[in-house]
Amino acid sequence: MSWIGMIFLGAVIGAAGWWLHPLRRAGRVGQGAAGRIWTAIVAGAIAAVIARMFGNVAGVYHDGDTLEWFACTLFALVVVTATVALAARR
Repeated sequence: MSWIGMIFLGAVIGAAGWWLHPLRRAGRVGQGAAGRIWTAIVAGAIAAVIARMFGNVAGVYHDGDTLEWFACTLFALVVVTATVALAARR
C-alpha cells in the first residue's frame, strides 16, 4: 500500500473511531464537535504512518503485507481511542 493509501486508512479509522467512541459526547459545552473530529482524523492518519514506518524499519513486514494492514489499523485504533478519550475528559 502506498503512503497516500496509508494516510487514507488512518483518516477513515480516525473518523470511524470518533463516531463510535462512547465518550465523544462528554466534552465541554463550549467546545465544538468538529474540532475533535479533525483531531481524531489527524491522529489516526499519523498513527498509521508511524506504524508503517516502524514496521518497515524493524523488518517486521514489507510493503503490501497483510500484517502491515493489521498493525497499522490496530495502532491507529488505539491512538484514536486515547485521543478521543482525552479530548472528552478535558
